Amino acid sequence: MRAQGRVRQTDLDSGRIEKGHRLGPWSFYAQTASGRTVLVQRYDYDRKKLLYYRKPEDHPYRIQLNGEWQMASLDRPPLYVGGEAVLATYIRQLTYPDQARERNVQGRVIVRFVIDTLGVASDHQVLTGIGAGCDEEALRTARAIPHEWIPGRKGGRAVPVQYELPFVFRIVTTTPN
Repeated sequence: MRAQGRVRQTDLDSGRIEKGHRLGPWSFYAQTASGRTVLVQRYDYDRKKLLYYRKPEDHPYRIQLNGEWQMASLDRPPLYVGGEAVLATYIRQLTYPDQARERNVQGRVIVRFVIDTLGVASDHQVLTGIGAGCDEEALRTARAIPHEWIPGRKGGRAVPVQYELPFVFRIVTTTPN
C-alpha cells in the first residue's frame, strides 16, 4: 500500500480517504487464476451507490417474495462492498478453537443469514456444522462482519436474500527442515 496525500492505493483497492473515512468512488480489484488483475467493483461511498460490478456466475438464491421464501435467479446477487477480497479479510479473523485443535477437528462450517433490502445481515444460523467450538466461532465471525452489503435485486427492486458463507477449519502442520 502506498499513501499519496489523500489517496490510498493498494493492489486491491484505490480511492480517496479523509479523516479515516472513504470518500467518493472507490475501485476494487482482484487477481484471476492466471494472475491478471481485474476490476471487480466500483462503489461511491458518498452516494452509497454501486457503480459497477463484475458479474459472478449465475446461480439461484433463496429470496423472499410476497412473504414466501423461494429459489430464484437474481438480476444482481447480494454483494459485499469492496468485493470478495474485502469480505475475506473479515473471514480471516476466524480463530481456531482450542477444543477443535486438541481433537483434530477439521472441516467446513456454513453460516446462513439474511441480507435485507437495506443491505443489513441478520438471522445468522449454522446451516452445516462440525462441532468442537467451530460452529460458534464461525457464527461469531459472521456476525462481526460490518453491515456493508449491497442487497440482491430481482425485477428491478431489492429483495431479502438468504446468503450462505463457508468457513474452513484446517489444521496446518509444518515439517522441520
